[in-house]
Amino acid sequence: MPRNRRLTASAVAVAALSVLTAACTGQSGEAASDDPNAKTTITFWHGWSAPSEVKAIKENIGRFEDAHPNIKVNVVGNINDDKLNQALRAGGSKGPDVVSSFTTSNVGKFCSSGAFADLGPFIKKDKIDLEKTFPKVLLQYTQFEGDRCALPLLSDAYGLYYNKDAFKEAGITAPPKTMSELAGVAKKLTKPKGDSYEQVGMMPTYHGYETVVDHYMSSWDHAYFDKDGKSNIAKDPAFAEMFTYQKKLVEDLGGFEKLEKYRSTFGDEWGAKHPFHTGQVAMQLDGEWRLGMAEEAGADFEIGVAPMPVADDEADSYGKGFLSGTIMGIAPQSKKQNAAWELVKYMTTDTDAVVQFANGIRNVPSTLAALKSPDLDFDPRFKTFLDIAQHPKSSTPDGAINGATYQQTLQDFGYQYEKGAVKDLQGGLEKTAQQIDRDIEQAK
Repeated sequence: MPRNRRLTASAVAVAALSVLTAACTGQSGEAASDDPNAKTTITFWHGWSAPSEVKAIKENIGRFEDAHPNIKVNVVGNINDDKLNQALRAGGSKGPDVVSSFTTSNVGKFCSSGAFADLGPFIKKDKIDLEKTFPKVLLQYTQFEGDRCALPLLSDAYGLYYNKDAFKEAGITAPPKTMSELAGVAKKLTKPKGDSYEQVGMMPTYHGYETVVDHYMSSWDHAYFDKDGKSNIAKDPAFAEMFTYQKKLVEDLGGFEKLEKYRSTFGDEWGAKHPFHTGQVAMQLDGEWRLGMAEEAGADFEIGVAPMPVADDEADSYGKGFLSGTIMGIAPQSKKQNAAWELVKYMTTDTDAVVQFANGIRNVPSTLAALKSPDLDFDPRFKTFLDIAQHPKSSTPDGAINGATYQQTLQDFGYQYEKGAVKDLQGGLEKTAQQIDRDIEQAK
């Protein structure tokens, strides 16, 4: 299950990371001098907190300790990026040896600042072929400009959930595959009720939980930056197309104010009263975890799962989606980096460990072997997310030296554009691109 992966949370993490400097470096691979075969205890910090997640972590660590009887692991959970960065700045023997984060968009900051140790020497020493071990996108979001400071630990794939009962009632026989089809289905499933709704086909606003800019953009072939590292959002027509599409969908479903008023009646995103669970929305862009949560919440309709529709002129790319996930690395100040690497290597590359952990917390496995393992124990509908995770055109936002700042800047522009505060789309994108470039330059 995800924790703190929304852009608002990412922005908080970026702010916390800004205090790190290049001086926050430590041993890495070749400099690590501890004996991985000696009896030792290492500390692992992670962000999971739900009982089922904590249980899965405990079981995974138990298997590691059985395989490495000389290494004991002290596990500390519910650690967000803010707490993590404080510990990495402070250093000392009480800090973590192994670290993890849910914020893939901060990898550029983690790597460039030295917040996470360089894993390159460890990978080279153990002759791990990364391209044969992990899907391409996961390798992309765990490095920055060639610096490998993290490895993937499970992943998230986003698709389209739909209420099959509502579809049947409306005479819709299959999930939409293109964005124009999505708009048509959303309008057909929307049921106005006075100045509100009985049901909305899909909540399209950028505050509609997972309907944020970068998730929408995964339906278009796009590039956030050009070959020179400058913001590309005002030059790549995909961005204007997405913003135009989303704003028209907002207008077609009743307008920004009416939709936002209806959204205020929704339950918490992580609770049983999520609007998809209750039938308030008939379709939901969301990650793989939503299937289990909807079943546990007792949704009284048949749940369908499909890839997110794609841009009309990119129909041949249907099946792709947005990807993100947990990352895992080594604290640069750790004096037990070789032992720490044994845990990182086990949790991220051992097929059985990855499969069992994925089964435990219902996330998508992060290695190619685990994705094809017959030991995966999932609802048959979960295969949709396994396929999205392996689709060659699935995507994740580019890394940046200032982490998720550029995404938040673009998201803030989206908030202004959808409600009509910005009238000139192209002009707004150009100003936003300039702001993104200034922020990145200042971070160097």
